[in-house]
Amino acid sequence: MTTFGLNWGATASEIAAVLPCDALAAGACTRADRAISIDAPLATVFAWLCQLRVAPYSYDVLDNFGRRSPRQRTPGLCDLEVGQRFMTLFTLHSFVDAEHITLRMKRVAVTYAVSPQRRGTRLHVRVLFDRPGVIGRIAAAGDVVMMRKQLLTLKSLPERDAARCRS
Repeated sequence: MTTFGLNWGATASEIAAVLPCDALAAGACTRADRAISIDAPLATVFAWLCQLRVAPYSYDVLDNFGRRSPRQRTPGLCDLEVGQRFMTLFTLHSFVDAEHITLRMKRVAVTYAVSPQRRGTRLHVRVLFDRPGVIGRIAAAGDVVMMRKQLLTLKSLPERDAARCRS
């Protein structure tokens, strides 16, 4: 499995961790781990992950048909059920409230995992691509650009909400 150059922000222990998506794509050719620390409560971060049901929170011009991803949480999106659509292309495979959301698309499996840290929340995302060789690496390399933007957005929105609660 290729990982060189595909990781962003993930620690060695996060890279070594077993996540739910690993069981979905045991034969994946390419794996990417991305992570970010968020200065907001775990429940707030998880609620924003649930927002992925309606938008990708990345470069909206490219992956949301030019529509801006919502900047306020939509009521009811935290009511998760296996089989729900996420970001139009993915299906919810499994979840544990305030712990992880695992999604599946044809040859891609992804887990968004949250954990408490000393100050706030750690968000770790693993993406597994079941595409051989160069094709998998190209898909993963393009994805890292989009996911970096997604993670930065998923950091700023919960932090904004947490700051409002503190003031």
